[in-house]
Amino acid sequence: MSPDAHGREGLTEEAVALEGATVLDAPPESAIDRRSATTGRVVVGAVVVIALLAGAYFVPLPSIAQAREWSDSLGAWFPWLFFGVYAVATTAPIPRTPFTVTAGVLFGPALGFGGSLAAATVAAAAAFLLARRLGRARVAPLLSKPVVASVEHRLARRGWLAVGSLRLIPVCPFSLVNYLSGLSAVRPVPYLLASVAGSAPGTAAVVFLADALTGETHPAMVFVSGALFAVGLIGLVVDARLPVND
Repeated sequence: MSPDAHGREGLTEEAVALEGATVLDAPPESAIDRRSATTGRVVVGAVVVIALLAGAYFVPLPSIAQAREWSDSLGAWFPWLFFGVYAVATTAPIPRTPFTVTAGVLFGPALGFGGSLAAATVAAAAAFLLARRLGRARVAPLLSKPVVASVEHRLARRGWLAVGSLRLIPVCPFSLVNYLSGLSAVRPVPYLLASVAGSAPGTAAVVFLADALTGETHPAMVFVSGALFAVGLIGLVVDARLPVND
């Protein structure tokens, strides 16, 4: 055999070896397709949630005058109906502040605060369970990534501090925190307790200080909102700096 033939044969064997290595090292197409499909579903889900949150702020809610008319017509049943609607509506991405303000005006401080906090707790639990049952499995493939896994570990061990801190920050949408908590590793009981503790100060401030009849806000609301925001932010910073025990 001539030297050129030997050279061609050597090159052919090397090319085959390289081709085999490339084929073996490359990830299977099915795995790539699954990852792409999972990422696509997560992106679509995020877009839908953002769209719902944005649209919820344009949902027309009844005025105080309409609520008073319904209260007069329904009598003793009205508080039960009102707080039931409160719980159902705020399970969806509908702001709960108008309901809380209306509760304070219609029912006074005691029933307004107690009913609003109870309805918000029911909504928080319902949204959490929906997200945990329907969405947790869909985001599971993303949880193996190191950064996400680290956050998941922190939430599983001390998620209550993050949830409670976010509840204190007035600008954090109530329903968004509910659904994201359900998708995360936060445990249900600490989540619920932190939701109640974190929601109580803001609910009390809205019920006691908001003046819905004149369409104005009590000046103390500005200071209360600022204080709650600061405490919530401090809680998030403390949570980020504290070590997580295994």
